[in-house]
Amino acid sequence: MATANQIKALLRSHIAGDDERFLTIAMQLAAHEAKQGHTKLASELKQFIDQAKTQKRQTSNVLSLVQPKRELEGILEASQPKLRMADLTFSEQQRIIFERLIREYKQQDKLRSHNLEPRRKLLLYGPPGTGKTATASALAHELKLPLFTIRLDGLITKFMGETASKLRLIFESLRTSKGLYFFDEFDAIGSDRHSPNDVGEIRRVLNSFLQFLEQDNSDSLIVAATNHKKLLDPALFRRFDDVINYDLPTNNQAKALVENRLAQFNFKFSTTEWKKIENISDGLSHAEITRACDDAAKWTILEGKEYIGFQNIADMLEDRKRAKSTIQ
Repeated sequence: MATANQIKALLRSHIAGDDERFLTIAMQLAAHEAKQGHTKLASELKQFIDQAKTQKRQTSNVLSLVQPKRELEGILEASQPKLRMADLTFSEQQRIIFERLIREYKQQDKLRSHNLEPRRKLLLYGPPGTGKTATASALAHELKLPLFTIRLDGLITKFMGETASKLRLIFESLRTSKGLYFFDEFDAIGSDRHSPNDVGEIRRVLNSFLQFLEQDNSDSLIVAATNHKKLLDPALFRRFDDVINYDLPTNNQAKALVENRLAQFNFKFSTTEWKKIENISDGLSHAEITRACDDAAKWTILEGKEYIGFQNIADMLEDRKRAKSTIQ
């Protein structure tokens, strides 16, 4: 029969919502039972796995067919993310918030039967490269929703009233096409109405957005992200279910980020020099550390090696740090 470790791994992957990992472990279980001579059980497990894979492909095909309506072309960009929540590194507070949101959204019918609404509206803020956009993609994947990214160049125009009209179309789409709607660089439409640099049209756009957000009762998720929290109008914050801060990674997060990223390439990596890696990573964003890992993986592949060494990682992190210093 299945080992205790296999059963625990199977349950962990199910709890994490990692379907690919779950099916991989299930296949290992089926192979294990076949080797033990339990051919009937192995055959039944294989049938269940094949059914699960078929359903997953059908779901994937449905999502890939979701496209914005014609009037929203150039405003909404549809995609089907593959990034998983398990691939990202979060603080403990962020992890708790996202686990709560995912659980509420997946069990929204239970909540609504008691006249309660699930969390659906998030505001993410923090420096560039700290994982805000990646979070939106991973949440869409986790909840099996298409990701609709709002393109500011298509939304904001110079003609009076047109931007607010396009916003109305987006919020109508929230009701008719369930998905995760991502407003990046949100300060472009959510800037403080009392700012000395404010212009009347942007004030009207923000008022429209506040109204649409307040009235929205769709099944879609709304995620807004900004690098400039201080520019946002104070009235926005109470309209969101959660306002989540993103910072540069801590030492522990930098270590986890390097390990997780390299594991995706199936490279062996172990070192006793973590303190040095943490020191080099200090001041780098999640995106910059990720790119350094990717650079190290590329070098390893092109050199025909199977093992990434400490010095390779350190050199790539130093390169990123030098590049950052030249533009500051």
